[in-house]
Amino acid sequence: MQKTIKPSWRMTTAMLAAALIGAGAPTAYAALGEEAPVPSGRGAPFVETSLLFGTVRPDGGPPVTDEQFHSFIDEVVTPRFPDGLTVQDGYGQYRDANGVIERERSFELILLYPVGEYRDSDPKIEQIRAEYVARFAQESVARVDDRAAVDF
Repeated sequence: MQKTIKPSWRMTTAMLAAALIGAGAPTAYAALGEEAPVPSGRGAPFVETSLLFGTVRPDGGPPVTDEQFHSFIDEVVTPRFPDGLTVQDGYGQYRDANGVIERERSFELILLYPVGEYRDSDPKIEQIRAEYVARFAQESVARVDDRAAVDF
């Protein structure tokens, strides 16, 4: 006769807690603190923030033009990030608030800044996003933050 061992609820809880703590470690690095590891290789620890700007207006107005977008960069973005930036043309799609798949020309803004400047840069980036939404009647501006090792 073989005896079946049933784990106690305490043991199950302890194992689950350990697994969650281990799974939460990458989340701690997502805060982009200076303690997070730098990718191996050359370069200093930077944050790379990409903002994705759509050009189709959900209210049916005319799409945002190149001239309007570049004026926005000059007036809103450059004063907040005068050290440099990159803008790329794109084409994207998303599901809007009404469930419709929207396809549109877009722009990607890439900002690089030292990890130590994340707390100062974050509100500036949020101001940029809010201003674009308000100025061009957009539903949102997508944001992606990532760690990078940067060497100029």
